[in-house]
Amino acid sequence: MAAIHIPRLDLTDFTGGDSTKRQQFVADLGRAFNETGFVTVANHGLSPALISDLYQTVQDFFDLPEDVKRRYEFPELAGQRGYTSKGKETAKDAKTPDLKEFWQRGQTIVGEDYSKVDFPDNPKVTQLPSFDNITGEIYKKLEFAGRQLLRAIAIYLEIPEDYFEPHVINGNSILRAIHYFPIENPESLPNDAVRAGAHEDINLITLLIGASADGLEVLTHDGQWFAIKAKGEDIVVNVGDMLQRLTNNKLKSTTHRVVNPPIDQMRNSRYSVPFFLHPKASMSLASLPSCVDRDHPKYYADYTAGQYLDERLREIGLKK
Repeated sequence: MAAIHIPRLDLTDFTGGDSTKRQQFVADLGRAFNETGFVTVANHGLSPALISDLYQTVQDFFDLPEDVKRRYEFPELAGQRGYTSKGKETAKDAKTPDLKEFWQRGQTIVGEDYSKVDFPDNPKVTQLPSFDNITGEIYKKLEFAGRQLLRAIAIYLEIPEDYFEPHVINGNSILRAIHYFPIENPESLPNDAVRAGAHEDINLITLLIGASADGLEVLTHDGQWFAIKAKGEDIVVNVGDMLQRLTNNKLKSTTHRVVNPPIDQMRNSRYSVPFFLHPKASMSLASLPSCVDRDHPKYYADYTAGQYLDERLREIGLKK
């Protein structure tokens, strides 16, 4: 297997370091996103106690009776708010749905006029008073960390450091709590049934809080799957399709998946909480002029973020 380099970066080197540390952070982040599309990040602003509280309240939600969870399912919102039950999401080009259920929390707009059609209210789980508070706090902290990473990316791309700010402040980001539910008879599953089929993320960047079990794998350039393991409380950060389009493939949205564990462990739950950092729907994803030249001709048609999101939600079965 070809060597794969996924560096461990310290976010405080960028947010509070001297100029040398900032420059090194930018260079390391840019190189990783150019080569593999993945890094792990330490000192991201989430305490171990907050992460522990998050996973406990997420588990408490998915432990609720099925009929209670379904009260929070709103198909008309295409999985963008509240609960999405088992068998609803299928990886692009896959035939069998992923073995998961999930909850999605969206943006709470502050200081701007907005439409409830574009930004529906986040439903509150009345059975778990702490659920809304904890997921809201996690949302804001990961959004802030993501904005700092986008500043570093902008510097790497040699565009204004605050290029992404007007697009992502009050943007369409999503916090997703995932439950890969237990399978009592795993030997009866279809051969292609997996926890999360091979896919690329839709958004600009994804920030993933360490999952409760292993399983995340990234596809290398030579077609091999490489397991990603974050250290301790680190988060895993990867490039999404929107950023790949914007940079005309300079930054890589790498295919990844969540594989099934050994059969005897399929009866155990796995929990995961990714934050998908999206811009406002109006943001243009037209390739940056600095990323297009004779050796790298423009590869993608011009889309807005909203157009691209709509297309992808239909492809994965969440929108009809």
